[in-house]
Amino acid sequence: MGNVVELKVGLHCEECIKKILKAIKKIEDIETYNVDTQLNKVIVTGNVTTEQVIRALQKIGKKANTWGQEEDESTS
Repeated sequence: MGNVVELKVGLHCEECIKKILKAIKKIEDIETYNVDTQLNKVIVTGNVTTEQVIRALQKIGKKANTWGQEEDESTS
């Protein structure tokens, strides 16, 4: 098994979740992925880096943070 990437992402509605899953599926070399709507958490495993997953989510307009990283209050 490869890396495990866990990110905090705003999962506001079913449409958001569908877009996020579609973006994650396009990433090469992923093994598994999961979305936890209770925690607003996206988990991706495989030969991927945190940066790859964040970039994929940014392309669809989603802001993603690593767990433990507080959102910068100066950005919106």
